[in-house]
Amino acid sequence: MGKLKFGVAPVVYPSIFLILLISFLNFHFHFLSFFPTNLVHHKQISIEEELSRARAAILEAGRSHSYIFNNNHKYFIPRGSIYRNPHAFHQSYVEMEKRFKVWVYREGEPPLFHLAPFKNIYSTEGHVIDELHHSTMAAPHPDDAHAFLLPVSVTNIVHYLYHPHGDFHPTRIGNILQDYVTILANKYPYWNRSSGADHFFVSCHDWGPYATAQNAKLFKNLIRVLCNANVSEGFKPVRDVTLPEINVPSSALNQPDLNHSKSILGFFAGGAHGAIREALLSHWKDKDKDLQVHEYLPKNISYLDLMSRAKYCLCPSGYEVASPRLVESMHVGCVPVIISEGYPPPFSDVLDWSTFSIHIPARRIPEIKNILEGIAAEEYEEKHKRVLEVRRHFVINRPARHYDVLNMVFHSVWLRRLNVRLHL
Repeated sequence: MGKLKFGVAPVVYPSIFLILLISFLNFHFHFLSFFPTNLVHHKQISIEEELSRARAAILEAGRSHSYIFNNNHKYFIPRGSIYRNPHAFHQSYVEMEKRFKVWVYREGEPPLFHLAPFKNIYSTEGHVIDELHHSTMAAPHPDDAHAFLLPVSVTNIVHYLYHPHGDFHPTRIGNILQDYVTILANKYPYWNRSSGADHFFVSCHDWGPYATAQNAKLFKNLIRVLCNANVSEGFKPVRDVTLPEINVPSSALNQPDLNHSKSILGFFAGGAHGAIREALLSHWKDKDKDLQVHEYLPKNISYLDLMSRAKYCLCPSGYEVASPRLVESMHVGCVPVIISEGYPPPFSDVLDWSTFSIHIPARRIPEIKNILEGIAAEEYEEKHKRVLEVRRHFVINRPARHYDVLNMVFHSVWLRRLNVRLHL
C-alpha cells in the first residue's frame, strides 16, 4: 500500500459539537481529533485557526439568538420552527460561504471520475460533483482547502463496468475507490494527515455504500454523502451526509411547483419494490377512495397532478431507504409521510422534519388512514405552510444559489469538517 497509513487513530468524544449545536444548542466543544504524521505547512495552521473562529461565531450566534446581516443574506434569513436553531444555522451558513474551500482531486478520467448523470433518479450525484468543479467554493490549490472531494461516480462505474458484462458483484466498486485513494495518499500528504476525515465522496446510487464496505478500516473517517443513507447498514449521521434523491426530468432542473386544492387524503403510486412497499400495496392498493394507493397509473393520468391534489403524500422506502417522493411531494405542496426504517432525512442537522412531515413506522401501515384522519385541521395547515417554506432548500439551481439544495449539501459537509480538528 506504499505510504497509505492506518495507524493515525482518532479520539472519538461522546458528542459531536457543531451538529448537536445546530440541533440542540449544546455549548461544549467536542471534536474528532487527528494527529498528522508529517510537518504541517503554515497554511494548514492558518486554516485550522480560521475554522476555530468560525466555530466561535456559530456558538455566539446560537447562544445570543442573534443574526449577523450582510449584503448576500438580506434577501433570505432562515426563521421559524422548521429550523432547529435558525440563528446558529444562519451564522454557520454565512461562515461557510465566506470561508469554505474544497479541493477536487484532478486525478482520474471521465466517465468514472469527474462526471456523473445530470438527469434521472441519480442526478444529485452529478450536480454536486460538477458544481464543485466550477463553484467559487473550489480551492485554487489543495493547500488552501478545508475539505477534499474524491470525484468518483459510483453510478457511472455501475453503468460502464457492470451493465455491459452482467456482473453485479460489488467488489469492483470498492477496488476502484481503494486504488484511487492509494494513488492520492502516495502522491499528496492530505489523506494521511487526517486519515481521510476531511475527505468526502458523493453517491446517489443504491450501491454507494459498497464503495467503502470492503475496507472499513481505510474509510472509517471518510465523509460519505449518500442517498442510500441506511443507519442499519453502517451510515453514521454524525460523520456521513444524507443526499436528497431527486428525479430530475429531462426538460428541466426541477419538477414544477404545484399547489392545487386538496381533495385527496393521501396518495401513492409505484411498484412493489422492497418489503415496505409490498406491505403498503398489499394492504391499501386500490381499496380506498380517500387514501389512494396504486401500483401503476394509466398513461392518461398525471402522477404529479394527483400528488398535488393530496394533503399527504406517502413516501415509502423502495429496495433502499431513500425515495424521490420526499422532494417531489414538497414541490407540489404535499405533506410528506415518511415510511422508512433507519433513514435520517436530508439536512436533519438544521431542519426539524417533525414540523413539516409525518413519520409512520412500517409496522403501522394498516393504521395509515386512521393516523392521517386523526391529525387536526390546524396541524395539517401548519405543516402544509411549512412545506411551502422548506421546499426552497430542495431546489436545484445551476450555478447554485443561496440556501438551495446544492448549498445545503455543501453546508452539511462543512458542518462535518468543523467537527474535525487537526492537532498541529
